[in-house]
Amino acid sequence: MTATQEAVQAPATTGARRNEKVGNVVSTKMQKTIVVEVEMRKAHPKYKRIVRSTKKFYAHDEQSSARTGDVVRIRETRPLSKLKRWSLEEIVRRSSLGQIEDAAQAKTAAAK
Repeated sequence: MTATQEAVQAPATTGARRNEKVGNVVSTKMQKTIVVEVEMRKAHPKYKRIVRSTKKFYAHDEQSSARTGDVVRIRETRPLSKLKRWSLEEIVRRSSLGQIEDAAQAKTAAAK
């Protein structure tokens, strides 16, 4: 009976559960790297007021597909460099600001 219980529970525990965060892309100036700002909200221990704090994470973006202002999901990974410990999982929502910047760059390239 215990062997069947272990067999049933084994598929549920396969694969490591990695930490995921959702935040805004702040910078894409590095090659294959984006800077994601994640906002955390928690109640103050004494005053019970919601306190907002932000933290920046460096994430690996292999195709350099994310643009400034996009909302992205990042996943924890092995250390890739001194500061990079996250990788881009998916782009949740595209920013209209990034599309305007791309159009402006295309115009300047065509003018040259």
